[in-house]
Order: sequence, then structure tokens, then C-alpha cells
Amino acid sequence: MELFKLPDHLKGKNKHVQKLVKFEKTNIVNMQLAAGEEIPTHNSSADVLIIVITGKVELTVEGETAEVSPDVMMRMAPKEKHSLKAIEDSNFLVIQIQP
Repeated sequence: MELFKLPDHLKGKNKHVQKLVKFEKTNIVNMQLAAGEEIPTHNSSADVLIIVITGKVELTVEGETAEVSPDVMMRMAPKEKHSLKAIEDSNFLVIQIQP
């Protein structure tokens, strides 16, 4: 068993990105963004899951925008172009699963 603590790293900065664990085909990253911070449009060769722990982020995927919060999980297929913006200070997991 492994436990991963996800403390608040935003005190005094706008962004924190930390790789938590990598398996054979899975990469898990903890991202923390201050309200208003953005990640520009990009894509991934993997299936991607976004799981928000605290806060709220707005994701735009292939031109369609949705809010993701602790009660909503998002999945994106490989190669879907996406960007995101933190609506509130946000702490979330990005899980990339390679085919």
C-alpha cells in the first residue's frame, strides 16, 4: 500500500505540478492552480481523467466547455485538444492511461 498526501502548495505561488506515481501505462499527476491560472491548448496521446479534489476548473475540449468540480469527473480521449482555467483555487489529479 502507498499513501499520497496532497497538501496545499499554492501558498505564495500560482501553480504546482507534481508527478505522484507512474505505472507501466499510467501516469498520475497532482496539479494545483490558483484562480485565474490557465493551461494553454494541448493534447495527449493517452486517455485522460481529470478528478478535482477541491475547487473548480473550466475545461474546453474540442471547442466544448464544461466545469469540473469535486462531484464531476471528466474523461478525454487520446488526441482531443483541450485547455483549462482554474475558476477557483483548485487541486486536482490528472490520470493519463496510455493505450
